[in-house]
Amino acid sequence: MLHIAICDDEKEFVRHLSALIRQYGEETGQNIRITAFYDGMELTEKYDASIDLIFLDIQMKMMDGLHAAGHIRQMDGQVGIIFLTTLAQYALEGYRYNAANYLLKPLKYARLKAELDQFSARRQRDPAPSLVIANDTGKYRIPLKSIRYLETFNRNLMFHTEQENIICYKSMKEMERELCGQGFARCHTSFIVNLFYIKGVRKLEIELITGEIIPISQPRRKEFMECLTDYWGDLL
Repeated sequence: MLHIAICDDEKEFVRHLSALIRQYGEETGQNIRITAFYDGMELTEKYDASIDLIFLDIQMKMMDGLHAAGHIRQMDGQVGIIFLTTLAQYALEGYRYNAANYLLKPLKYARLKAELDQFSARRQRDPAPSLVIANDTGKYRIPLKSIRYLETFNRNLMFHTEQENIICYKSMKEMERELCGQGFARCHTSFIVNLFYIKGVRKLEIELITGEIIPISQPRRKEFMECLTDYWGDLL
């Protein structure tokens, strides 16, 4: 299923774009879910990490599309963003937020179809694995490749990612199951590490390419080193 969000403060345009997207779904046989938002603030406050693509108007009254995109990128580094605008010069700013493209209003079906075809092709070609986690501040979709390691933190988990550190309320055992076979290994009761980031191992310490040091517990060392050897062997 493809989950598409539309964020625009013109309700008539939202209805128009929704109809075009539904037409595209019928023609291509894709199962498409559409969620509408009418302001950037509403989008960021009610953001759903299952969204795959956002059509985001740049000019809105309460919170414009550029500010909304900045907030979204803090929660989701993978979601596709296509900006909507009546003025082409605004669209250039959108690329700072890794926008897939921009569309000029008024919107024609042929242009929309071309964009959705390209997005669907990229999605099938590069289905980057990710993880959706939630806490009191909202839901986050985190690309697995951006996670350096997880550690227990005040009876919760702390995800250390390339962008920021994020609290998660799941247990270490739950995350170990979810990350099984994804290039992660548990090296300690309190740590799971992304094997991609490992620079080297010295006795009971792991050094990451970032310079961070992660402990290895003695009971887990043998199994961990076997996982690391298999992983490095696949890369050699």
